[in-house]
Amino acid sequence: MNRRDLTPLEARVLAVLVEKESTVPDSYPLSANALTSGCNQKTARDPVMDVSEAEVLATVEELKALHLVNTVSGSRVVRYEHNFARGMGVPGAAMALLTQLMLRGPQTAAELRQNTERLHRFADVSSVEGFLEELAAREPAMAIKLPKAPGAREARWAHLLCGPVASVEQAAAVAAPRDEEVALLRAEVAALRSLVNRIAAELGIAP
Repeated sequence: MNRRDLTPLEARVLAVLVEKESTVPDSYPLSANALTSGCNQKTARDPVMDVSEAEVLATVEELKALHLVNTVSGSRVVRYEHNFARGMGVPGAAMALLTQLMLRGPQTAAELRQNTERLHRFADVSSVEGFLEELAAREPAMAIKLPKAPGAREARWAHLLCGPVASVEQAAAVAAPRDEEVALLRAEVAALRSLVNRIAAELGIAP
């Protein structure tokens, strides 16, 4: 499927509409005011945003052009609903995962299972990983498994709806300097050991 990369705000608006459909069904579809509040929410958001209603409405128009958001008429207040699953061509389970990745940033499969509970219940972590792997195998890919961070027990996943993930490039860039630092430290230790051995030999004592 051909699609352009979303902007960070487009991803946030779309994800908020999906989230609120399940978490506050009585208020859904959302008014512009409620949608803006959801975008600027301080909890369960990474990064935290501070956008105006005008910016949100301009973004909604862009998403409407992409067939990802619809306007709902018949009310005194204009309201908006998402068309994520059909517009992106993904099942509900995958939509829930992408939504949480857009709202909270990279997460492990276990974190995603917990965070998507109100949007979709996964039987276990392996089923989460199954859907993530399907998203990663798409053309173009919608998700990617990031290199495991130093000391981390599990790798995190990220969405690719806004284009390549900076973390992937950063991880590759960080790996090389770390390897060089380890090599330098080993060389210094070897030099110090050699120095200690030489001094010990000159003094006639065991190192």
